[in-house]
Amino acid sequence: MKTNHKSQIGRTLISIAIAACAANAHAQTAASAPGEASAQESGPAQSSRSDSALVRDVRRALTRTTGLNFAAIHVTARHGVVSLTGSVPHQSQIARAGDAAASVRGVTSVSNHLTVRTARDSGP
Repeated sequence: MKTNHKSQIGRTLISIAIAACAANAHAQTAASAPGEASAQESGPAQSSRSDSALVRDVRRALTRTTGLNFAAIHVTARHGVVSLTGSVPHQSQIARAGDAAASVRGVTSVSNHLTVRTARDSGP
């Protein structure tokens, strides 16, 4: 009788463990589903990439952009929004920098505050 009782307890414990694992897996799937849906609704640019990774990749994109003097451009990022501050020598480079930043995966928008550097800004 004692052996049957131990067997029954063992089967019960195994059943409880399986049920707990299944419930946990279901909870994780349900928790991740809304995030996946919102990422799909927001489009491919939406990502959970870190701000530092976005800054690094935007800087790389700026360095690879032909006809862009990026030496005085400062890049910051917060939750996918990239801000460009500083100055460039020509008006056309403002749009180039904004386009390069917007092309980076994970960037949701670009706040472009670049200005054109005048002859007087360059010093004596």
